[in-house]
Amino acid sequence: MAAKKLRRAKLSQELCERLSRYQITTCQDFLCLSLLELMKVTGQSYRNVQKLLRKVSLACAPKMQTAYEMKVRRSVNPSAAFLPTSLHSLDKALHGGIPCGSLTELTGPPGCGKTQFCITMSVLATLPVSMGGLDGAVIYIDTESAFSAERLIEIAGNRFPTYFDSDEKLFCMTSSIHLYRELTCDSVLKRIKSLEEEIISKKIKLIIIDSVASVVRKEFDTQLQGNLAERSNFLARGASLLKYLAEEFSIPVILTNQITTSLSNGLAIPADLVSPAHDLSLSEGASGSVKRESACVTAALGNTWSHSVNTRLILQYHDLLTRQIVIAKSPVAPFSTFFYTIEKSGLILQDGKNLSSLPWEGASPVLQTIQVRNTTLRDAFLNTTDETPGDTPSA
Repeated sequence: MAAKKLRRAKLSQELCERLSRYQITTCQDFLCLSLLELMKVTGQSYRNVQKLLRKVSLACAPKMQTAYEMKVRRSVNPSAAFLPTSLHSLDKALHGGIPCGSLTELTGPPGCGKTQFCITMSVLATLPVSMGGLDGAVIYIDTESAFSAERLIEIAGNRFPTYFDSDEKLFCMTSSIHLYRELTCDSVLKRIKSLEEEIISKKIKLIIIDSVASVVRKEFDTQLQGNLAERSNFLARGASLLKYLAEEFSIPVILTNQITTSLSNGLAIPADLVSPAHDLSLSEGASGSVKRESACVTAALGNTWSHSVNTRLILQYHDLLTRQIVIAKSPVAPFSTFFYTIEKSGLILQDGKNLSSLPWEGASPVLQTIQVRNTTLRDAFLNTTDETPGDTPSA
């Protein structure tokens, strides 16, 4: 809440402009100064500065609410509580869809549909409330240059052909999605800090960052001394700012993550090319004996980051054509899985298939194993057919 802009703390415009000349723009900037410093930058008396401090403190302090008030507010306006994914079974399990006011993470191996899911949610957020949308705009921060405007239009036209039946509606939808390509941790953090005024002015109803892990893993080699602490600090600051924006404006925030391989000795290595999910490797011990180490593919960025997100959905491979969505962490939904394929209209659930029985690994969702593409299964499939299966859109 300390990230709130001073202009929204009901200070006079003249005072806000004066403070901005000293690079004081947020409640945190203001409250970090001493009384003498505030008297100097505001030009006001000791008594008036004390009044300003109380006013700013009250403006950024979290407001208390009862569970009953929360329940009544959501029952009066259900659309303000969730953004439906249009995947009926998943929405039912999540009690409505992607929750507003919190952080939802999508994690999984390359090609399983994370970006496809994000693009679909961008379309859904722009739809009218009567169609399950939020009737607003979208901030899409792309750190991997993976966003495709052509794919956006393709999903919109095929998923909602009766609504997007004219170029005018497609134009309005695409104009409501504001894309930023940020390729460094510093630029991502600066962009997040600048979003508050943009959310108000552009009627933003959804924030997407695809992906957080991409910039973090490029810049922070955790094997170097001090990098782990710096990485944790960046992730904590980013998560804190995004949670403030989600809660303050009651909007959903969707983040994508990558995968890593955790070895039995505690080490973690990138798992983009690892297959299958549980791999065994041999290593030579200190005494010359050979020991067997197990490798487990899990979500990247560590256990601390997993506690920063409120909901975690794992998108993973089941076979060559079918994938699975796993609800690995949710404050309202049980651990469950759903089969899906990726079509021209985006992700399509295979409701006719029975849910698989996946093992639950430990008490923390970061320990849930992730299934990656199995090369043995692929080779067996290719040997039984003369034609290569058609490619499906990937993320």
